[in-house]
Amino acid sequence: MLKLVANKGTMKMYFIKKALLVITGLFLTAFGTKLLTISHLTFGGTAGISTLLTFSTGISWGVWFFMINLPFFILSVKRLGILFSVYTLLCISLISILSGFLKIAPTNGVHPIFIAVAAGLIIGSGVVLVLNNGASLGGIHILAVYMDQHLSINRGKTLFITDFLIVLSASLMVGIVNALYSVITITIASFLAGKFKPQQGAKSDENNIPVEASL
Repeated sequence: MLKLVANKGTMKMYFIKKALLVITGLFLTAFGTKLLTISHLTFGGTAGISTLLTFSTGISWGVWFFMINLPFFILSVKRLGILFSVYTLLCISLISILSGFLKIAPTNGVHPIFIAVAAGLIIGSGVVLVLNNGASLGGIHILAVYMDQHLSINRGKTLFITDFLIVLSASLMVGIVNALYSVITITIASFLAGKFKPQQGAKSDENNIPVEASL
């Protein structure tokens, strides 16, 4: 009985720790994306598409981000499991809400290359925290996780290629110079997402949750 209680306590603390890490990752990602938006830079994936739609319509980034990600949620449920999908839906909802509340001072006078590097480091760190703790940011991240798990294609490569194509398309709206600065952001973020992955040898289920939580 005591062992059962101890195991339940360990699992509870384990999930609390994961939840806090995911929330931290969401905050970092929302902050980095907001930094790009106010600097007239963009990003890849559904975040980049949402930024472009915000530029052209004036509708909140969070609203677009949530709407665009809904179709990818279906893929997640069918291919990556219900638990992973629930985590992802919660992440999509939380980051949409966080982006609406975050207020950042204007970056006038700061060179875009510094903004691009800082945003890449911030977003990349946030993505690593989210993906490594059993969830995703939706959209292209769902596709990247699926291809990583089932086709052994590094998630960083998938993110870079798709993000590069989206940012290249964005050059028509933000300009070729700002689009090139944005490529710096996605290069750094994709490198971090591909580099800092859970060890392949670790036992885990489809949602990256260890079978034996001994922490």
